[in-house]
Amino acid sequence: MGNEFVSTLKSADTEEWIDILFYRPAGYRWALLFRRLGVHPNMVTVFSIILGVASGVLFYYKDICLNVLGILLLVWANMYDSADGQLARLTGQKTLLGRILDGFAGDLWFLAIYVAVCLRLQPEWGIGIWVLGAFSGLVCHAKQCQLADYYRNIHLFFLKGKENSELDTSRRLRESYRTLGWKRDCLQKLFLFFYIRYTRSQEQMTPAFQRFISEVGRRFPETVPQSLRDDFRRGSRPLMKYANALTFNVRAIVLSVSVLAGIPWAYFVFEATVLNVLFFYMRFRHEKHCNCLNRNIDRYEE
Repeated sequence: MGNEFVSTLKSADTEEWIDILFYRPAGYRWALLFRRLGVHPNMVTVFSIILGVASGVLFYYKDICLNVLGILLLVWANMYDSADGQLARLTGQKTLLGRILDGFAGDLWFLAIYVAVCLRLQPEWGIGIWVLGAFSGLVCHAKQCQLADYYRNIHLFFLKGKENSELDTSRRLRESYRTLGWKRDCLQKLFLFFYIRYTRSQEQMTPAFQRFISEVGRRFPETVPQSLRDDFRRGSRPLMKYANALTFNVRAIVLSVSVLAGIPWAYFVFEATVLNVLFFYMRFRHEKHCNCLNRNIDRYEE
């Protein structure tokens, strides 16, 4: 599709093959259309929320045609989720509010899906399905996606620098929060309130990385040495496949198969078992890598 299409991608390191083959090309075409129509990226995100929530509602019904329609709407929502970021990069309309809203959109999709599946299974499972759904969604899904998103942005930080990464710190976000007023910036301040807690949760899950990045900032306040960036990338890049597995595509495939097979509860079990194993393994490897680099950081000052 040319250089313009390539410019809408984050990086080859962090893109998943399904995204490269399908979602990014489809999102790019939607982004071109929205650019011609003068649609702001945040509105595309709102469209994705509407489609994703509608998809979730259709998983409530024990009707395979409605379930297939729900799957198609979820695919469409994810195309828009790709398109909003690509449109922002095409038009230079990247904002913190857009990033927050983009993450919030996916949460709303899956909240609708979890509620719909629990309501569908309640006559057979009773309160038990709500317990399983809450554990799967509020504990497993939330932590898995937070960490996967954080690791991808950390990787982009060392690969392409701060200006091409969305790596945030709760400290900087709190500073921005204090500059906003409830009357003038009510919506942005509200979103930022929850985003600070989201970012703080990411930081709490990564103590070794926090020590490492603090030491990097102290020793190299202006520019991170290229050798350090290269070494970090070498250890981080193999983990991107696990980060990608913990985001959308693997979840959507397993969810679709389990719903069409008439056993939607299997998705909750998959998330609480298989994806949790990937989550803990990825976290262990990443923290170990950060500890190793931190112990040997002196050599990068030479």
